[in-house]
Amino acid sequence: MGDEAPTSVAQTEADFVGIQGSPEFKELKKRHRAFVFPVLALALVWYFAYVLLAGYAPDFMATPVFGLVNVGLLIGLGQVATTFIVTMLYVWYANKKLDPIAEQIRDEAAQGGARR
Repeated sequence: MGDEAPTSVAQTEADFVGIQGSPEFKELKKRHRAFVFPVLALALVWYFAYVLLAGYAPDFMATPVFGLVNVGLLIGLGQVATTFIVTMLYVWYANKKLDPIAEQIRDEAAQGGARR
């Protein structure tokens, strides 16, 4: 289901070095990195801010917001929400920007050609 290689490519002798050197593959890598690296940096900053606040500002994290809910709990729940939001954004981005190029590369490989 999503982790198998397409049979047309898996059964042919694909020129993987040629594919890797193709402009389409380079564009795919560029687009992938343009999304992943900034999002990774933001997520790490967000995560380490939470850890540092928990370790060095426990009074701030214990500040009540309403009832038994405090700032630390809200930030912790924000961490969980961030995971789902990033996942949804990546799926959307991959469907719009990465998958069409990957499909083009896969189709070219299935036909036995990789342009340089």
